[in-house]
Amino acid sequence: QVQLVESGGGLVQAGGSLRLSCTASGSIFSMHTMGWYRQAPGKQRELVAAVTRGGSTNYADSVKGRFTISRDNARNTVYLQMNSLKPEDTAVYYCAAGPTIAAIPNFGSWGQGTQVTVSS
Repeated sequence: QVQLVESGGGLVQAGGSLRLSCTASGSIFSMHTMGWYRQAPGKQRELVAAVTRGGSTNYADSVKGRFTISRDNARNTVYLQMNSLKPEDTAVYYCAAGPTIAAIPNFGSWGQGTQVTVSS
């Protein structure tokens, strides 16, 4: 089994920054892709950013230029640096891992989530 633990969420003012961290443990050999998803009240869960073991990245259009995902394979940790935060970024952010981005929603492993709240 794969265990994912997120940290780094909190309350910030618009324009501020946060860095989320997710550390994976367990049977992670097959977890080629790790990513961050978020879910705001009344909205569907959406992909924010993803990174492969080799460093290839994908971002949602809404966060391009503001968020950066990175991965430290030696530490089994993925990060999400969030800059220029907006109130619409407020959501629970979940770390997820799976063989591919497409496989994560149904077959991936998920963390418990960390709350990010951006005040206006």
